Amino acid sequence: MTLDRSVLAFAGAMVLLSVVLTVWVSPLFVWFTVFIGLNLLQSAFTGFCPAASIFKRFGVKPGCAF
Repeated sequence: MTLDRSVLAFAGAMVLLSVVLTVWVSPLFVWFTVFIGLNLLQSAFTGFCPAASIFKRFGVKPGCAF
């Protein structure tokens, strides 16, 4: 799996996790969803993604975007 696909899979998993936490634990977890969305937006405009940096350290092979 390339770095691009790893980042997309991780972002999708985090969004689903935040929705589950919002529904079953506390409505305040909606702010986790907001944080994930803002992080996705800033990475789209700046090209910097913290998750991509972490995955690179684990040795995931690079893709086109990151």
